[in-house]
Amino acid sequence: MPRLIAAASRIVAEGNLPKIIDEFIGVVNSKTPQLSIARMVSPAGWEEPGQTPEFDEYSLVLSGTLRVTSGDGVLDVDAGQAVIVPKNEWVKYSTPNGAEYIAVCLPGFTPSTVHRDK
Repeated sequence: MPRLIAAASRIVAEGNLPKIIDEFIGVVNSKTPQLSIARMVSPAGWEEPGQTPEFDEYSLVLSGTLRVTSGDGVLDVDAGQAVIVPKNEWVKYSTPNGAEYIAVCLPGFTPSTVHRDK
């Protein structure tokens, strides 16, 4: 039977500035460890510590620019574009001009599997 997710759970974000994370599907909101889907709203100048997650992350940028820094360089992902970051690859996300985007993690995001830099 289909299950309605009527509202998201607000998750506290890591980073130097406040960022909104509304998890619709995932460990916290829907008790779904297989997958997480969250809407992110990041202000201009936001950045978080680097990480080496145990999950693949797929991000679709709705507005602004999501900057993705990896060992291979820097990608600026603009509105209407998407990026795939494979698991076990070091990555750092930032939003130099602000951004709204949807992040999908497979399996679902958990604090114990993101492995943020100290």
